[in-house]
This record gives sequence, structure tokens and C-alpha cells, in this order.
Amino acid sequence: MIEAIGLSKRYGSKIAVDDVSFTVRPGIVTGFLGPNGAGKSTTMRLIVGLDRPTAGSVTVNGRPYTKLRAPLHEVGVLLDAKAVHTGRSALNHLLALAATHGIPRKRVDEVIGLTGLESVARKRVGGFSLGMGQRLGMAVALLGDPATLILDEPVNGLDPEGVIWVRTLARHLAGEGRTVFLSSHLMSEMAQTADHIIVLGRGKVIANASVGDIVALATGTAVRVRTPDATRFSALLAGPEVTITSSEPDLLEVTGLTAPRIGELASSSGVVLHELSPVAGSLEDAYLSLTQDEVEYHAGTPDSPAETTETDIR
Repeated sequence: MIEAIGLSKRYGSKIAVDDVSFTVRPGIVTGFLGPNGAGKSTTMRLIVGLDRPTAGSVTVNGRPYTKLRAPLHEVGVLLDAKAVHTGRSALNHLLALAATHGIPRKRVDEVIGLTGLESVARKRVGGFSLGMGQRLGMAVALLGDPATLILDEPVNGLDPEGVIWVRTLARHLAGEGRTVFLSSHLMSEMAQTADHIIVLGRGKVIANASVGDIVALATGTAVRVRTPDATRFSALLAGPEVTITSSEPDLLEVTGLTAPRIGELASSSGVVLHELSPVAGSLEDAYLSLTQDEVEYHAGTPDSPAETTETDIR
């Protein structure tokens, strides 16, 4: 379990993490989301002791990471897959780490096989593709067979097979009762992998709930209505809080009214309905809704180029 209490980190006048509290529980996959600059990577660095918090605390299984006697056996970490001596082979990199914790050669061979590195294990890491570098980072995280995994963008650079492999592995490890905490910018993948989501915006927690609850709370309620009397029914449904769109002559998509209320109006007005079904929102829709006011760096458009300031460059 990972527990953060009032965690804050300031760099000069910049507040990267602002009074963040959350618990990452074992047995489920917890996703960590937020726009660039939201404080996700800083939070992960604070968890594993690479940065010292300005205020608050964070523990892994009840203790600060720096107090763990054998970190590789307790916490597997992937924060920067490029943090490897480029002149070493993947095998020698893993053997060197294994030696620090008394991990046998057999386990090194196991993680090489598990992560699909057999064909490049004796090659220098400096020549690795981004995807192979990520696989090596995953091998390092798994080396000590830890009960807790902290993975920052683990699918970055992986091919579709690799993405599916990470998803399956994360869910398998959580199913064994381990704590799995991972970040990703791929909303569709996170929706298939995570059970619970924590969202940061400008250093603060803006959502902390199950995937289903976040989708339900953060997206508007839309209802598909199919009727041969669409024009008349559209006029009956209209109101200041109601939005109606139509992509087909007999199809309406209504927001601002629930499906039961629409059914009642249809019944009282003698309108025949061929379809009345809520439209399921997506995690991507929910994420964009939650973070629309929390994005620190906005991209420009061809008609409205983004302004570049000295602060942006720094």
C-alpha cells in the first residue's frame, strides 16, 4: 500500500505538488492521470525518495521508501527507462542490480524471458529502441519480485503487442494482491487496465474514485432517442438546460434530461419510441472534462497560434 498525507513539493516559487493525500490499495490497479506539469512525476519521485517533500509524508507499506531494508524486493520502480549505463548490456545491467540484493542469476533470466528481451539481452543498451528500453525498465521493476510496483508511462514506445502485455501483466499482478500504481497518457488503455483513478491538476488531487464513478460523475448525461416523430418530439424536449443534436432523421441525442424523464414525456405526448438508451461516456471524455481548467500548457491552432513566453522556454 502507498499512502500520501498532505504531500507538497515546492521548487522556489513553483508549487509542483500541493497538499496531496491519497491511498493506493493492494489488489487493484490504480491509474495516475493529469496534464503535463500536473505533478505526477514529481509525486512518484517523492514516493521513492528521489525528491524530499517540502511538507507532508508518503510511505510504502507503512514506511518511507528510504527506510526500506531491501528496496528491490519491496518496490519495483520504472520512472525513467533511459537511466541506464548505455555501454552495458541489458544482461549485465540486471546482473549488477541483482548483486546489490542477493538476487540469483535464475531470477535475472526469468525477467529477461518475461519481458521479451532474450534476443537483445547481450546487446548494449545504448542501441536499444524506445520500446526495448521500456522492456528493460520493466525487467528492472520486476527483478526483486516486489509486492508494490510504481510505473511511470510503462507503455511509452511499445508496439500494440507490448501494450497488451503490460496491461495483462498489471492486472495479473494486482490479482495476486500486489499494489500496482501506474501513469499513462493513453486514456483508452487506462480504461482497460485500471480499476481506480487518481487525477492531478496543477499539483492538486481533483478526482480520486473508481473508473466507473469518474466516468459517471465527470461526463454529461446523454440519451439516444430514436423516434419516427423526431421533429415534434425535439420541440417538446427543448428547454434552457437541454441540448439536442441529431445525426439521422429519426435519431436525437439529448443531454440535460434523464432517460426515465424522456420516456415519461414521450408517453404523455403520444410519441412512439424505437430506442431510449443512455450513452455511456468514456474515460477520455471524463478526463478532458475534469482537466479542462487545469491544463498549464495549451497548444495553439493554425488560426490561433500559441503564444511563446520566456517562462514557457524555461
